[in-house]
Amino acid sequence: MRSFIPDYELVAPASLDQALEMLASDPGRWQPFAGGTDLMVLLEAAKLSGRQFISLWHFDELRGIRIEQDTVVIGALTTYTDVLNDAVLRDEFPLVCQAAAETGGVATQNRGTIGGNIANASPAADTPPALLVYDAKLELISVRGTRAIPYDQFHTGYKVMALTSDELIRAIRLPRRPRWIERYHKVGTRRAQAISKVCFAGAADVQDGVVRDVRIALGSLAPTVVRARAAESVLCGRSLDAQAIAAACEALATDIVAIDDMRSTAQYRQKVAGNLLEHYLTDLAPGLRATFVDTR
Repeated sequence: MRSFIPDYELVAPASLDQALEMLASDPGRWQPFAGGTDLMVLLEAAKLSGRQFISLWHFDELRGIRIEQDTVVIGALTTYTDVLNDAVLRDEFPLVCQAAAETGGVATQNRGTIGGNIANASPAADTPPALLVYDAKLELISVRGTRAIPYDQFHTGYKVMALTSDELIRAIRLPRRPRWIERYHKVGTRRAQAISKVCFAGAADVQDGVVRDVRIALGSLAPTVVRARAAESVLCGRSLDAQAIAAACEALATDIVAIDDMRSTAQYRQKVAGNLLEHYLTDLAPGLRATFVDTR
């Protein structure tokens, strides 16, 4: 069954201000439409719940990558292809670029946007774990003005966000810092164009074998993307040896309560998440070997 196209309305306001006024005038009536890569799938399957949409595609002020002294600002309409082509992001924020490369095929990367990926609020999305690791902040805009929110406070439940019906995501802000030792890994049914079963992002500052700081995030495990704060706490300030790695993997079990769904089981996800963490930490500690068999 397919949707009946005349049932839907897509308007293109002349300005961003006009779009915001439309969102504010009748809360809940109009829904933003950015790249449309997720919404068009729902439309094709006759599962698109909304009927009236505002196209954001032509608003240049929501697009582009701006380099500031302490921050890199990514406009919400910036596409995955834009991310992949940016030299500063490739150099300073490689996990975001790896996530962009893992998102769909070339057509999706040319049309899909970073802000749309966030606002779609899927826990299986590819970019959120990387954004959590980089301590991203979001700029939200409405007729009431602009406000900022740490990304780790944005997703509050499955498809639930700290975004009111009259707000749009304007930009993502990534604080610049020296490069840490980083890894991004996506586990899916296929090696390409698959929705993740488990998605891992990690970044660590290790000096003389001691973990000075670490960020660990996982997606597609729970109703929202998860920051593994208990595992991080175990590792910080500690020598990276077999005992520390085992303790971090044990702590990870308190960070995540994996779910069963059509793509995988909770048991599989919990096990793979632990394996990915162990393998990442083992690679940071020369001379150690992971205790599981890596079948990548």
